[in-house]
Amino acid sequence: MSSSRETMLDLLKTWKFLVWPTITIKPIDLLVLLLKTILAIFIVSSVSLFLYFAFSRQPLSLSSPAACNNNSVRTFYQQKFITENNSGQAYERTNLSHILFGIGGSAKTWNQRNRYSELWWRPNVTRGFVWLDEKPPNDESLPPTSPPYKISQDTSRFKYTSWYGSRSAVRMARIVKESFELGLDNVRWFVMGDDDTVFFLENLVTVLDKYDHNQMYYIGGNSESVEQDVIHSYNMAYGGGGFAISYPLAAELVKVLDGCIDRYASFYGSDQKVQGCMSGIGIPATKELGFHQVDIRGNPYGLLAAHPLAPLVSLHHLDYVQSIFPGMTQIDSLKKLITAYEKDPSRVLQQSFCYDLKHNWTVSVSWGYTLQLYPSLVTAKKLETTLLTFQSWRTWKNGPFTFNTRSIGNDPCERPVIYFLDRAQRVNGYRILTTYTRHVEESTEECNRLAVKFVNVSNGRLNPAIWRMAPRRQCCEVINGGDGVENLVQVKIRGCNRFESVTPP
Repeated sequence: MSSSRETMLDLLKTWKFLVWPTITIKPIDLLVLLLKTILAIFIVSSVSLFLYFAFSRQPLSLSSPAACNNNSVRTFYQQKFITENNSGQAYERTNLSHILFGIGGSAKTWNQRNRYSELWWRPNVTRGFVWLDEKPPNDESLPPTSPPYKISQDTSRFKYTSWYGSRSAVRMARIVKESFELGLDNVRWFVMGDDDTVFFLENLVTVLDKYDHNQMYYIGGNSESVEQDVIHSYNMAYGGGGFAISYPLAAELVKVLDGCIDRYASFYGSDQKVQGCMSGIGIPATKELGFHQVDIRGNPYGLLAAHPLAPLVSLHHLDYVQSIFPGMTQIDSLKKLITAYEKDPSRVLQQSFCYDLKHNWTVSVSWGYTLQLYPSLVTAKKLETTLLTFQSWRTWKNGPFTFNTRSIGNDPCERPVIYFLDRAQRVNGYRILTTYTRHVEESTEECNRLAVKFVNVSNGRLNPAIWRMAPRRQCCEVINGGDGVENLVQVKIRGCNRFESVTPP
């Protein structure tokens, strides 16, 4: 062993002399240098391989070549979307032409209910049909301002055993199937609703555009009344508020829907039967807070004045609540709301809070609908809580609801002074000015400290793209606080500054 080591050292000395004849290096130092060099090469090679496989666009696959041929196992609708991807069309943002509406109606009631559809239907723009149980009386044609109609297929072969419901639920449940089987082109979403549902189309498009229509989505909202959710389902998108089904999910649903209808014969409503099918497919409801079933009774003011931080998509059951604007019919009230909505769709009903510290006032704006002026400083936590102006749907009780509520209170100097929208107009093209007029109820005692009769609110148009970002309520500021003109207050809505918090001192 000793002779071998000496021989190796002699060889290293000879090699050292040939390479660096003028430099003296110990053999042991040269061994260390070689080992460090080998280790460095190994580390660099390992890091390079890791980066290559981590960022390379060529995927690794352990599958057989046959398994990689995805086209052989794709269904028809999946192949359709692949073709769109290859042509670049699938990257077009969702617009109104991609939505097919299926509205459930009845020939006997359509003449009264179509006034709601006429508020939002756009002839030659919106696509879809109202599905009736039979032809209209005297085979009369519907006005051009209404959706065209189709007659639903006979559903007498299906079971229906709900003792307190109506067999029409079976026909309504099949609207999505019959709509799909029309085979219309360029449909990404099937949107279902009732003949008294009012849709806000730009906001509907904004919501659906957040989702990949190539995936299986079932989108809608719950009932506001807990008693309804307990009886029917918390996992259901309620049909009156409307729900949306993506094309791939509709393709799956139509294969099993008829079987589900018989399987869930005891279910009361069409939306409940559809949700039963969704459970079998394994698709949960994706909740969007702008779909409103309006399962309440009485005055809807509190519900609308504290709208959640989400675009307003739909309203339902408007024949069962008081007019949203006092002293007007419900249809005229909706037309008034829509005049503001058309100026700034994304902002309608959105809340903003601010303070006038000179007068110790609090302002809460529900844009395009109402404004509340408090003669005191009120926290944002309280302001965002819904005023209890209504009762539950089934039992007419003060709750429970799926959101927190607060009482109005008896002290007139603690209650808000209510202002309702008077008009909305564009100013200088981009800016929008809404004016709110004080509402005085004859039976209500008022606090004498507030003499403000009008409030002007100015703002820029809210970009719909904001709903694809993390939600944040916009801020506002009182401009004049009543100075100069005693009965007029000016408010400006704007985006919140960094680190800005709506907090009274």
